[in-house]
Amino acid sequence: MPLSRRDFTARTVIAGAGVALTGTVGALATAPGALAADDGTRRDEHGRPCEPGYGPLVPDPAGLLALPAGFTYRVITHSGVTTLDSGETTPSHHDGTAAFEGHRGVTLLVNNHELKGKRENWAHPVPLAEGLVYDPAAAGGCTVVEVRRGGEVAEWVGVAGTSTNCAGGATPWDTWLTCEETEDLAGKNGMTKDHGYVFEVDPHDRRANRDPQPIKAFGRYAHEAVVIDPRRGHAYLTEDASGPNGLFYRWTPPSGFRHGRGRLRTLSADAGVLQAAKCIDSSGRFVDDLSRATRIGTVYGVDWVDVADRDARTVPVRKQFADGVVTRGRKLEGMWWGDGGAYFVSSYAREESPGAAHDGQVWFYDPKRRTVRLTVLIGVNTDTSAEGGYDGPDNITVSPYGGLVIAEDGSGLQHLFGATESGRTYPLARNELNIGTAEEPEYSEFTGVCFSPDGRTLYANLQDPGIMLAITGPWRRAH
Repeated sequence: MPLSRRDFTARTVIAGAGVALTGTVGALATAPGALAADDGTRRDEHGRPCEPGYGPLVPDPAGLLALPAGFTYRVITHSGVTTLDSGETTPSHHDGTAAFEGHRGVTLLVNNHELKGKRENWAHPVPLAEGLVYDPAAAGGCTVVEVRRGGEVAEWVGVAGTSTNCAGGATPWDTWLTCEETEDLAGKNGMTKDHGYVFEVDPHDRRANRDPQPIKAFGRYAHEAVVIDPRRGHAYLTEDASGPNGLFYRWTPPSGFRHGRGRLRTLSADAGVLQAAKCIDSSGRFVDDLSRATRIGTVYGVDWVDVADRDARTVPVRKQFADGVVTRGRKLEGMWWGDGGAYFVSSYAREESPGAAHDGQVWFYDPKRRTVRLTVLIGVNTDTSAEGGYDGPDNITVSPYGGLVIAEDGSGLQHLFGATESGRTYPLARNELNIGTAEEPEYSEFTGVCFSPDGRTLYANLQDPGIMLAITGPWRRAH
């Protein structure tokens, strides 16, 4: 049932509380898993306001990762250098990652590899492990990395023969959903099967991953990330696409369906209902693109519009809607579930934006109130070669010590940076491997940011060439 203006107004009174910008970022007031909010007025022994975070970044003598004093890193996997249990080398282009608690102190990390197109185009594709291959022509997939007590590392293939595995999401039943950010049909770019799907990978049971099957019920499009509502069973999905911009989706399971390990792959291609979000403002006006929002705390009501052809064999899903029917977003990126709803990222929007230029947004969808609220807004960074500014948020996670940790995917310097509940930002790491020169800057985004189950280790990737890092140190509340 569409939202009435009266319904929407009542809901926005409750949901519309925002936080003010401090510098270039307004952070979440109620980040999932965060500690109690802080007012940003913590002071040192001399009464001076404390700077947020862990202090300035210290250049790395090894030329890999700059971190605050007292923090260290360890290389867990390195494409072309470390090896899988099969003896083949670690694949390249690390992307979305999640950490799971295994048996006997083992941490299990599922690591996507964003490799598009044919295997022969890449020096280090995901190995075609027997029984784990969807399309033998495709280079992508994901690996499972076991970090054992004492530091020993093992790595094996979770799924192979998929394409452009970008982000994804962990499920409430402790598996990983890996997302293909492509729309290639069989016969395009050398593929022998259709691509643009979501696949489930079980990090605990290799046998469960045999004969990989796409979850066609979730639709075929340029998938970025997915989360599952543990109470209602809905899946929420983002689409990183342009021309036109991508959509924010909801999948409703069929009546009587119960989630659990391996059950999604049993669904028929038309199971449940796939819909795209349509937003309206407090005056009842349609909102064509999320980049129209320029103020923290902006709230839109959300209706859901059915997708006509979710497998999109002739017309991409996002192009099946006429103007004025659904709301689009520039580079809809990472997502996670928390606070009873879905937080999702809309990355930078400048000349491509139909609304206001910005260098990143984070939205919160509240399924109970059927609203989205703008919780983070990053202003345009005019000098991406200088410290102190950020652009292009992508993968994102919540710190057990409060606030957010965000992986930067913009231009110029590449960082992991934090945002406190009071709206202050701080640097956490800088990629020094791909800095290059002012005349010829190199580029490699951070990806796969996530904490270990015990909160002691922050994992993150340098996508190119493909390095997984474990960061440890004197973690504390970053005020």
